Amino acid sequence: MTVRAATFAILAAVTWALAGAVGAAAQDDELVLSDREIAQLVAHGPWPQTVPPDPSNRVSGNPAAQALGRELFFDPRLSRPGTVSCATCHRPDRGWTDGRARARGIAEVDRNTLPLYDIARNRWFGWDGRTDSLWAHSIGPILDAREMGADAGHVADVLAANPALAAAYRSVFGLPPDRADPQTTLVNTAKALAAFQETIVSGRTAFDTFRDALAAGDRAAAARYPLAAQRGAALFVGRGKCHFCHTGPGFTNGEFSDAGVPYFIAPGRVDPGRHGGLTQLLANPFNLTGRFNDDPARADAWATRQVAELHTNFGAFKVPSLRNLTRTAPYMHNGSRATLRDVVRHYAELDPERLHTDGEKILEPFAFTEAETEDLVAFMETLSEP
Repeated sequence: MTVRAATFAILAAVTWALAGAVGAAAQDDELVLSDREIAQLVAHGPWPQTVPPDPSNRVSGNPAAQALGRELFFDPRLSRPGTVSCATCHRPDRGWTDGRARARGIAEVDRNTLPLYDIARNRWFGWDGRTDSLWAHSIGPILDAREMGADAGHVADVLAANPALAAAYRSVFGLPPDRADPQTTLVNTAKALAAFQETIVSGRTAFDTFRDALAAGDRAAAARYPLAAQRGAALFVGRGKCHFCHTGPGFTNGEFSDAGVPYFIAPGRVDPGRHGGLTQLLANPFNLTGRFNDDPARADAWATRQVAELHTNFGAFKVPSLRNLTRTAPYMHNGSRATLRDVVRHYAELDPERLHTDGEKILEPFAFTEAETEDLVAFMETLSEP
């Protein structure tokens, strides 16, 4: 090879190497999102977010109450048969759910188990919003004949009969568990349970790292987020309109929607959803307007005073958070969708005639290809912790 030829070969190799480096840099900086989509995705953060103590629960945020609540959460003695605990349905190893289509305590109930991640952020609790505080909601399973089947007297007896539990209860509430006033003991037990559940929070995810890079304008860092997930994110805030209900850092508006899932439980039996939940909320002696609210001003009861039962509430269910959703299958209020792909296909095949026609129309079927379905699933999978 002549010197000239060798020089040309070297220059060509350097040129190709530089071109490859530039191409790699362009690839590293590749985003498939518009400025509008970026702004909408940035609104889903930052994460985590601090939640202040619950003013209706004087032991909210109290470490001793959290410890007592954790002990009680895993204690089956709170149930009438002594075989069912809160953790029977809310298992830490299953994303604080149970993996069943419908929960089972003493017997099977009508709905899927909701996970407990970030539950302190809620305003309404349960699929139908039947309670307005976490502690009031914690009373429900204890008293439900199909779940734990107990009553206030049974709970007071369990705590009073166990020296360790009685001592812990006294250290938190200043008085021993009182068999003569079992209702107060029941409420205090629920407040300790709530204090523990407030500590169940979801961590950061691949989406949060991506979102923070977008917020900082760091395109190179944002471009490390997989392209399939980027395309899915664009669908989430675009044609899918998923962000209309699954909004904000928690990926939920905290309210209720008729998502077109059948509400028939069995022949001749239907689940009224939010409509029935409102009936129970307003009749509940433990709601925030009542005497067990530890906030003397009852300032946190304003929403409970404003709600009213409407026909459009029938068949509407909680819009759940999407955080850690890969850990909490199956999905929907009745557990009827086994996988995330099933959920996407459900929304793709919505029957508009099935949904309520009054009010603002948000849900409508979308014609996603199989590739787009996979992209949307790829995005949703990044909302879970590694």
